[in-house]
Amino acid sequence: MKVPFLDLKLQYQALKEEIEPELLKVFESCAFIGGSYVKNFEAEFASYLGVKHAVGCSSGTAALTLALRAAGVRSGDEVITTPFTFFATAEAIAGVGAVPVFVDVRQDDYNIDPDQIENAITEKTKAILPVHIFGAPCEMDRICEIAERYSLRVIEDDAQAAGSSYKGRKAGSIGDIGCFSFYPTKNLGGCGDGGMVTSNDEDLSVILLALREHGAGKMGAEAYELLKRSGALGSGIEGAGIEGKASEGTGERGAESGNLSSIGEKATDLYDPYKYYNYLIGYNSRLDAVQAACLSVKLRHLTEFNQKRAEIAKRYLEGLTDQVRRPVYDEKIITPCWHQFVIRSAYKAELCQALAEAEIGSGTFYPVPLHKQKAFGAGNCRIVPDSLPVAEEISSQSVCLPIFPEMTMEQVDYVIETVNCFYKGKG
Repeated sequence: MKVPFLDLKLQYQALKEEIEPELLKVFESCAFIGGSYVKNFEAEFASYLGVKHAVGCSSGTAALTLALRAAGVRSGDEVITTPFTFFATAEAIAGVGAVPVFVDVRQDDYNIDPDQIENAITEKTKAILPVHIFGAPCEMDRICEIAERYSLRVIEDDAQAAGSSYKGRKAGSIGDIGCFSFYPTKNLGGCGDGGMVTSNDEDLSVILLALREHGAGKMGAEAYELLKRSGALGSGIEGAGIEGKASEGTGERGAESGNLSSIGEKATDLYDPYKYYNYLIGYNSRLDAVQAACLSVKLRHLTEFNQKRAEIAKRYLEGLTDQVRRPVYDEKIITPCWHQFVIRSAYKAELCQALAEAEIGSGTFYPVPLHKQKAFGAGNCRIVPDSLPVAEEISSQSVCLPIFPEMTMEQVDYVIETVNCFYKGKG
C-alpha cells in the first residue's frame, strides 16, 4: 500500500466543483489585485477567528514582516522566539534589522518554554514571538502575562495553526497580532502563496494596511502619524522628506482638510490626490483575488478538515507502540489542528528508511534548529542560556507521519503497523 506524505490533488478533486466557478469569476472580472474577493475573504477569516481586523498579504513570511514592522520593531531591537520552527520566523525578525533571541522549547509539546522567556528579556526586547508549532497553541496566558508585565508586544506565528484554539480562543486572536500562511500544504492552503495578519487593534490594522501597499495613500498618511506619535518611526520605516505633508492630516480617520487640499492643489489631475504620495517605506505584499477566491471556499470546510485530522491523530495516539514518543497536549486547554503528527525516535534515519521502503511518505521537520543555522552565526542571534538542549534533541529525533483529511483509516493503520513492526526489531 502506498501512503503519500500529503496529496493535494485529492482535496482539489473533492472541492473542484466549488472552487472552479469562483476562479472563473475572478478571471472574467480581470480584477486580480484587491477587490471584493479579497475584502470578502478578509471579513470571513476575521469572523472565523473572532477578531476585528484581518489584512491579507502575499505570504506567511510577509505576514511576520508586516507584523513586526507594525509593532514598531526596528534595527537593534530584540525579539524572543523559538529555535524549533521554520526559518521564516527568525528570518523575518532579522529582515527588519532586529535580533532573534532564542530560548529553549518544552519536551512535551515542542513549543517555546514560558519558563525560559523572562530570563531572556533585556532593555532591547521589543516583542515575544511564540510559534504554535505543528498546529498546537503555546501556553498563551503565561506568555501574554509576561509581555504585559514588561510592556512587550506578542506576535503569534500561526502559520501552522489555522483553526486551533487555546481555552476556546482561536490561535491568531490572542496576542497583539496573528500571522498566518496559506501556503498550499497548510490546513487552509491556497493555490499559491498567501498570508494574513490579524489583530483587534485599530491602529495596528491601519499600519498593516499601509505597509502592505508601499506605505502609500490616505492609509499611509494615517499610519505615518500613528507611528510618529508612538515613537516607532525609525530605520527603514520613516518617510524621509515628507514629514510636513504627512503631519498636516491623517487621511479618512480624523484628517484635517488642509492636508487633502494642499496635496490636491499640486495634483488636481489625479482622481485620488493621495495616490502617488508615499509616507512609509512599505512593501508590495498584497493577497491576490485568485488566492482569496480559493481560500474562501476552503475556509467553509476548515472545521471539517481539521476534525478529520484529529480523528487520524487519535488513531495514531492509540495504535502506536509505547516505544514511540508522542506529543503531549492538554486537550482540556488546547484544541490542536494537527498540521503535523510528529513522533520522536532515537532511530530517526532508520525509521525514515523503513517507512520509505514500505512506500510511506514522511517528513523530518526540523532537522537543524535555527540557532545552529549558518545564517544566524557571527552574532546574528542571541541564545539564552548558552545552549538549547531540548530543541537540539527534538530536531535530531523528529519524524512526521502522514496526516491529511483525505487519508483513509486503512492507510493510517498501515502506517501504524509499519512503525510498530520497525520497533519490534529494536527490542
